[in-house]
Parts: sequence; structure tokens; C-alpha cells
Amino acid sequence: MIHDYGKWPEFCWQSDQTDWKQAKKITAGLDVGTTSTQAAILCDGGLFAYASIHTGADFKLAAKSVLQKALGATGMTDGDISAVAATGFGAGNVEGAALRLDEIQCHGKGARYLFGKEVKTVVDLGGQTVKTIRLYNWDRVADFKISDKCATGFGRNIETMSNIFQVPITEIGSRSLEVEKDPEPSSTTCYNFAQSEAVGLMRPGFKDNDCNENEILASYLFTIAWRALSTIGKIAPLDIGEIKLEEKVGFTGGLAKNPGITKRIERELNIRALEPKYDPMLAGAIGAAMLA
Repeated sequence: MIHDYGKWPEFCWQSDQTDWKQAKKITAGLDVGTTSTQAAILCDGGLFAYASIHTGADFKLAAKSVLQKALGATGMTDGDISAVAATGFGAGNVEGAALRLDEIQCHGKGARYLFGKEVKTVVDLGGQTVKTIRLYNWDRVADFKISDKCATGFGRNIETMSNIFQVPITEIGSRSLEVEKDPEPSSTTCYNFAQSEAVGLMRPGFKDNDCNENEILASYLFTIAWRALSTIGKIAPLDIGEIKLEEKVGFTGGLAKNPGITKRIERELNIRALEPKYDPMLAGAIGAAMLA
């Protein structure tokens, strides 16, 4: 059996403090992404259950499976849910969804649930894109920017790098921080070049000073952080070449769980990101459930 190092562990949770049968309104949000799929269930606006699974090749099956995993042994069925909203790359494949919502709206709404009303800028670090969202004080989206095509696929490529190095994706970020000094990022113009260059660093004699494994990981994750910064910079006011963000930044998405990326973004922006109340991968699903 081949071990897949590049997948975040699947997870689920159900509240034991909420009697869903007493709820006046039950809504569900599904975020069907290219690498993972999440479901969130709200009872009268409060989080009752959630789940995250690997998407696989079938978006429709992933949507069904993640909802059932979130429901678990609660006794709640699909028929008890008042409304279902879907978002993400595979939103069009969610059967029974009354609404199909854009990711910007859902991540903005979900971020307020995760980080509180103080969050002003949301950086969604997903499997295919980086999205920077600026919020008004009243939860509405004020502005947003999405990464260009050359930044596409970074999250999925980290999965590949984890498998190449046989380092679990849960550890790759912390391993990249175990270096005396951050090496220069690999190619910052295209993720394909970045991955090729990172793999090339494994060859003895590729550079004058051979890099160890952690330094190669650091170089590659620094590249991803740098590409994310280029998207953040498009929404932030620029002053003498420096990117300045409003205070209170929150990271969402799977890459938000990778300190090798988030810590480098924080360092370059001289900020300290807010801590989420729940897993940052749930932002889109929670936002969709809130809007259902």
C-alpha cells in the first residue's frame, strides 16, 4: 500500500450541547474544493456539526459523503435540513443545494464566524488559488483579489512535494522553519518552475553549497508565501514598495494550517494573524451555511 503523505487527515465533529430537534432553522453549507470538501451544519445560527474529507475524483460523491459524515450518529437526516448552500470548485455537483454561492462571499462570511468581527482582511490560501478579501465592518465584502494563473495549484503541489520527500503535510511547514536562515525562494514567477527548481535542489552539486532537506522545503514554501504576497499586495495600499494591510488579518483554507507559509507571510508583512475558533478549512462551508 502506497502511503499518501500529502493529504490532511479527515475529521468531523458534532456538538453534544445542542438539541437539534429544538432548532427552528437548520442549514447546511458545503464547500467542494479540488483537494478537500467540507460540510458545516448550523442550528439557529450556531455551529452544530462539521466534517472534512478528501475530494477525490467525484465531486457529487464527495458532497454526499461529507454531509453524511457531518451528520454522523446525531439522528439528523437530510430531510431535517431547511436549506443547503454550496460553494467551491465543485459547487455545481451538489444535489439538493438551493443556492450556489461564490467563494469570496462565503469565505468573507465564514471568516467573521471563525475570527470574530475584528477581522478586516481575509487571506484564503486554497488548493488552487489565493484570494485576498477586505471586509466592511458589517460583514459585506469591500474588495477582493484572486491570484493569477501562475499561482494556481500551489496547494496541490505541496501535496506532491510531501510525497516526494515522504514528509507528512502536517509536518512540512514546521520542518521548513527548522533552518538557521531562510534560503532564497525558488522561482517566484510560476509554480511549475518553482517545483522543478525545488526538486532540482535535491541533486548533489546543483548549487555551490548543497541544501539539506529542510532548506529545500523552506525555499519552496517561501516561494508560495511570496506568491501569496503578490496577491495581497494588489488589495493593500502600497507605500514606497511596502505592503501595508489593515490590522486584524485572518488566514483560511488548507494552506492556513501550514506555518511554513503563514509565518513567512506574517514576517514579511510584520503582522500577527488572528487565531481561528475552528479549523480554517471550514470557513467556506460555514459561510455557505450562514447564507443558506
